[in-house]
Amino acid sequence: PAGVGPETIAAAWPALCAMGRVVVVGHSDVMRRAVALRGQVAEVVDIGQSEAADALCSEPARPDRMPCVRACDDAAAEVPAGVVDARGGQAAYDALLQAIELARSGVVDAITTTPLNKAALAAAGHRFAGHTEILAHACGVDDFAMMLYLPPGEALGGKNGLAAVHATLHVSLREAVERLSSRRIVNVVRLTDAAMRRIGGEAPRVGVCALNPHAGEEGLFGDEEIRMIAPAVQTARDEGIDVRGPFPADTLWARARAGEFDAVVCMYHDQGHIALKLLDMHRAVNITLGLPILRTSVAHGTAMDVAWQGVASPQSLIEAARLAARLARRQAATADNLPQHGGP
Repeated sequence: PAGVGPETIAAAWPALCAMGRVVVVGHSDVMRRAVALRGQVAEVVDIGQSEAADALCSEPARPDRMPCVRACDDAAAEVPAGVVDARGGQAAYDALLQAIELARSGVVDAITTTPLNKAALAAAGHRFAGHTEILAHACGVDDFAMMLYLPPGEALGGKNGLAAVHATLHVSLREAVERLSSRRIVNVVRLTDAAMRRIGGEAPRVGVCALNPHAGEEGLFGDEEIRMIAPAVQTARDEGIDVRGPFPADTLWARARAGEFDAVVCMYHDQGHIALKLLDMHRAVNITLGLPILRTSVAHGTAMDVAWQGVASPQSLIEAARLAARLARRQAATADNLPQHGGP
């Protein structure tokens, strides 16, 4: 509630309503302020969790009506703008758990999240690095990864867009190096291949970043490429995945941008985030891979310095929701086309 999430929802609301049936999970008073800030006409309507299914099914989404599942207590409405506050961290945590429950119970087909502030989350006593880790914990999965995906557009040469997927995520650079293993890299390549097939409908071309400059220069600058990354790439190739590497990250990103690769597996957070956000930060989408539910998110943070000033761009949220709707429809179509077997 202290960041740009509520106002980007308000600004994006008419566009979101055009994509499917939508509910907001949060606090209705916060959303009323956001709607007024962004000059929208939507009436924010309080609904309970048990009413969410009826709200979604009873009528099409309307730009003049915003159903809001109240997931957090009234302290959320008292959090000042642009301030790291434990009450804000708790509200974001509660809203996320509520959204996860709606998805896991089948009430919604997908969730799209706005950003949470990691310092506020920690102040509230929740020792998670961010959304991705909370989602994985709540869903009981160990093999998961963050993908930043940039849809096709002027910034790219590839027809399927371009993705960055991370072998390590919200840890220090020192810890990222310590956490790398061939097993982890193979798992991330598998997740990348499966995700890009869902997005693009065909086998993707995956490039794998080296960890060290010049891909280690035959061990002169480090042996991780020889010892773990190259064997992982070979294992994935043996499984039939179209993957190559390890390549120096600086040249690999140039080749990916030119259309040679559909996805790049990165060894640490900034190796992927900097490249994708430089290409087109406001159209990038965050997708959590390996979950039993569909989750997309914006690719930016809470932007406390500009929060509640009415200037935050809703574009990343719109792109994230559009991709969530697209993947949900494709998943539903796939399920409808599965062969039906007899028996109880």
